[in-house]
Amino acid sequence: MTHDGYLEYYEELSNWDFGGFEIETESLTDWDLYSLLRQYVTPDSRVLDLGTGGGEKLLSYFPECAIIQGTDYSPAMIRTAQKNLEKSGRKNITFKVMDNLRMDVPDDHFDVVVARHTVTDPVQIRRCLKKGGHLLKRGVDKYDCWALKMLCGGGQGYDDPVPVSIRDYEGLLAAGFTDVELVPIHEREYFRSLEEFCRFMHTVPVLDHADDRLLKQYARENTYDGRIRLIRSYYGISGVA
Repeated sequence: MTHDGYLEYYEELSNWDFGGFEIETESLTDWDLYSLLRQYVTPDSRVLDLGTGGGEKLLSYFPECAIIQGTDYSPAMIRTAQKNLEKSGRKNITFKVMDNLRMDVPDDHFDVVVARHTVTDPVQIRRCLKKGGHLLKRGVDKYDCWALKMLCGGGQGYDDPVPVSIRDYEGLLAAGFTDVELVPIHEREYFRSLEEFCRFMHTVPVLDHADDRLLKQYARENTYDGRIRLIRSYYGISGVA
């Protein structure tokens, strides 16, 4: 999916809260973005959240500090974030529409930049960070749901010659970040019903096209103890400006 294609997807989705799905998650990797965030943020910190979606994660998991700004390419997502902010009662948080590849933020301004499941430009991120500031990123890697993608013959990152995790890692090094660390993140997700599994796969952008016939075949071949198992492959990456 192209950069503009994702904009259309998120405009239609309008939020990024999947709490309505009954999914059991088993984490196989000890790397948690929010734990690291709490280590780096002080009461005086300025934090930028790229690809904030509807602000659900920011409002639930970001620690209190001087300023938090959430940005997203999708105006519909930012409208949702503003509504969620009003309900939360949290202060010192703002949201605005911004393309991560054309960042409209001050130079040498933020102490921490967070990016979750979104395209980024490491050069622009480094420019907006203070010297010694931290970047924390979590993304979806090429081999996410790989057995399902192979069955369907395509999907997110399927034809990428180099996984996005490696591109991000090399991009941070080329942009001048130091102490760069790349960590593969592996999780198992379990769905209790075929209907819930199919509804989820029709909602997320993992597949180019979610074919119910192939989804049912995958479910038959990947059911354990009455639950449909999906193998997720993410990555965590961190660096210092």
